Amino acid sequence: MTQRGERSTGGGILLAPDPEPVVNRPASRPGNRGVAENPSRRILVVAPQPFYEDRGTPIAVRQVLQALAELGRTVDLLTFPVGEDVELPGLRIIRSGNPMGYTRVPIGLSLRKIVLDIPLTWAMRRLIMSGQYSCIHAVEEAAFPAAVLARRHGVPLLYDMQSSLAEQLGRLDPLGLPSTHGALAAMEGWLLRRSSMVVTSAGLAVRVRQMVPDVPVREWHFPSAPADSTPVDVQSLRDELGLDDAGPVVLYSGSFEPYQGLPDLIAAIPTVRARMPEVKFVLVGADRANGLMHESNVAELLRSGVLRIVERQPREAMAAYLALADVLVSPRAYGGNLPLKVFDYLAAGRPIVATDIPTHRTVLSEERAVLVAPRTDAIAQGILAVLGDTERAQRLGLAARRYAQMHFGWNRFVGSVEALYAETERHAGVPRA
Repeated sequence: MTQRGERSTGGGILLAPDPEPVVNRPASRPGNRGVAENPSRRILVVAPQPFYEDRGTPIAVRQVLQALAELGRTVDLLTFPVGEDVELPGLRIIRSGNPMGYTRVPIGLSLRKIVLDIPLTWAMRRLIMSGQYSCIHAVEEAAFPAAVLARRHGVPLLYDMQSSLAEQLGRLDPLGLPSTHGALAAMEGWLLRRSSMVVTSAGLAVRVRQMVPDVPVREWHFPSAPADSTPVDVQSLRDELGLDDAGPVVLYSGSFEPYQGLPDLIAAIPTVRARMPEVKFVLVGADRANGLMHESNVAELLRSGVLRIVERQPREAMAAYLALADVLVSPRAYGGNLPLKVFDYLAAGRPIVATDIPTHRTVLSEERAVLVAPRTDAIAQGILAVLGDTERAQRLGLAARRYAQMHFGWNRFVGSVEALYAETERHAGVPRA
């Protein structure tokens, strides 16, 4: 039943800014690894993103929720009032208020995100005050108010560090000034010291250990989604994209944010085409927030048919895109967190060309990828090296898929989630500040 001040949203409840959050409890369901609902074991996951949308952090959060459901844990997910509901055993979705009536939230820091963080924080406070949670799992900036509330109410805090907020904010004017950068790093250190446990995207644990050596930290190794697609599906997609010849396809998937290095990849296209005129490039993941298609060099490549830019696709549709590719590229320019797409790239069994930055090195090596400097010329030469050597391309693709099967299977991920929460509860109340 929907209470006063709430609006039903199908599988979840959208909370108005003022009333107390009241939601219906799901019935226990058979077949899970764990046990039926125990209020003292309930977990509060706070995700300040649109949920669910097929993009980085929401995908990661959904995988964690699926693992917790399989483990029999009961979870409240507090999230933005934007996105699709997801039904999982033991999961309640609680949506914070939406005073401005937003229907979408762009990737990265934005005014909309800041506005929506305010009612999210108030809803988090009310929920934690209810005293029903054994753990608070706070994602990204939600961990700051969660750190205060968790300590006040004696609940362990798991800080999910999908990216370094200090690093992200430090790239924005005027926050990149030396004095401001120091303040941002101090804030990040404050949060790390007040966390019972920190789990980071692959590549960020080193930063955490350098800042606060005694904080327990783990890294996410998300499960790979194998690119199982039939030849009919791939041919249908090729026809849909207007790729009417048998020329090779270089494919990128992911967001179009500046740190992804797409300008260098696009600038590399003429060099690749000069050697291999039949090559086509497909970039998947565009949205209305980026202006990439309005740049002059991009417009010319689009008109000539060399380049296809595709809007962000549902996750289940990506199997055909990955299977279409002869080369998968990750031209990321900077950033300490590993992009989720790399896990799927590995499982796809296609040769990978990626920039040789520490983040990629957490799961890639010369045995299963071509690693190049984050420069236009190096990216072009890496792509040409793969396309010009069929035997090497096959060897790299096979090694990548074997590595994914060995290290990034679903059961292994579920076990890592179970161990993560057990360790969080063991470290509850350990003072570091």
